[in-house]
Amino acid sequence: MDLKEPLVPKPIPIEKVQTGIPEFDLILRGGLPRGRIHLLEGAPGTGKTTIALQLLIQARNDGRKGLYITLSENAKELEATAASHGWSLDGLPVFDIVPIEAQLDRQQSVLYPSEVELGETVRLIIDRIERENPEVLVIDTVSELRLLAQDQLGYRRQILALKQYLQGRRCTSLVLDDLTHQNGDTDLHSLAHSVIVLEQIERTYGAARRRLRIAKMRGAEYQSGWHDFAITKTDVLVFPSLIAEEHKSDFEPRTMESGLPALDELMGGGLTQGTTTMLVGPSGVGKSSLALQYVTAAVERGEHAAYFSFDETFKTLGLRSLALGIDIEEAVHRERVGWHRANPSRLSPGQFVWQVRREVEDRKAGIVVIDSLNSYLSTMPEEQALSLQMHELLTYLNNKGVVTILILAQQGVISDVQNPVDLSFMSDTVVLLRFFETGGEVRKAISVVKKRTGVHELSIREFRLFPNGMQVGPQLMDFRGVLTGVPEYRGSADPLLNGSSETG
Repeated sequence: MDLKEPLVPKPIPIEKVQTGIPEFDLILRGGLPRGRIHLLEGAPGTGKTTIALQLLIQARNDGRKGLYITLSENAKELEATAASHGWSLDGLPVFDIVPIEAQLDRQQSVLYPSEVELGETVRLIIDRIERENPEVLVIDTVSELRLLAQDQLGYRRQILALKQYLQGRRCTSLVLDDLTHQNGDTDLHSLAHSVIVLEQIERTYGAARRRLRIAKMRGAEYQSGWHDFAITKTDVLVFPSLIAEEHKSDFEPRTMESGLPALDELMGGGLTQGTTTMLVGPSGVGKSSLALQYVTAAVERGEHAAYFSFDETFKTLGLRSLALGIDIEEAVHRERVGWHRANPSRLSPGQFVWQVRREVEDRKAGIVVIDSLNSYLSTMPEEQALSLQMHELLTYLNNKGVVTILILAQQGVISDVQNPVDLSFMSDTVVLLRFFETGGEVRKAISVVKKRTGVHELSIREFRLFPNGMQVGPQLMDFRGVLTGVPEYRGSADPLLNGSSETG
């Protein structure tokens, strides 16, 4: 008898309900599974009510009937919350339950008041659901039901009855829990099909960081891990964590030139597409100006560039660019350069990564500058986690064929220059910028110490920033103390730049 291959059942497609937050739907792989009970839990102030309102507004826009049952806020308070975001609850039924103890004559009852209160409250909820017949339901919050319970068994019995009732109606339900009573967590987790956790982290200084994760979702695919999110005046913005391997693209690596022949000779022709270059040096040595030179060259070729600045305001950048003969303000005005001022005390790491992705995926940026890596690592004290997140971002940019320039400021100015953190493993090319002394003057030198994608010059060149724009001179062979980090030039003044024109 021939053995037949075992039949593998085909997965049943799950219909999804969109939440009204597009990036949240990406994490949920399309939305919340329809007809199921989903638990949204988080401490007070984490954004549960705001997310729930977005779900019901989306349901209304999709032509689905919704219902908001609140045991913690009244209808006017919910309308005020929605109005603060510019939303309207017109057409959305809101049912606020009056505390049952105000309706009961305790002296007439032979039962524990809590037993009557909990059962009566659940009955009121079911009666209103029967009357409205919603397709999408929000119950805010189950913590109030827990307060009415005399014991855990009675509470679980009532919650289980409510779950069975909702499942029979094929209603997509979002139940909120403010975690004010931890004893009921395991019961709710076991009864709910999905568990979504919201968290708010207070920083020592700056805005609090909000994040969420899907703790479980039975029978449905989702993106695991923590995801930053923010609540703005008009929207809830979720920033899905980056998975670099999901964004591979085919491209033919090419070389990006700087517009300065001598600098391109030093770099072995230029920067290779799909690689990361780290500009390392002390403060004031010209790292940002060098990055700006590559941005300008890209714009002149008709490409889009993105500049993320943690340290410098746009006004300061504009003044410096004009001194270099570059009009960065005009390029930004014409949307050839996407300039972003990243405030470390207000920006979450996930939001920063999302901004970079929008420049690359929506505006097709061919070069991305991050200025500086030091300030990025200061956004949170968890340096190891941030380093891993930056590594994932750089892998993503390399997969998309972007030329990435990282700026790393070293501690110190002239002597005893040190790296605040060793992140050279992230980069394919490392460019070292240094001050050096000659003829009673402090000048600037540039050299390439690493390039994975090709051959580069091993020599040191001088460069100047002002007054005639950026200038790069010929190779300088008469240096001493290069390995000490404070090179000293002992040669003649003939090869040195005099500020007239670029040499190369």
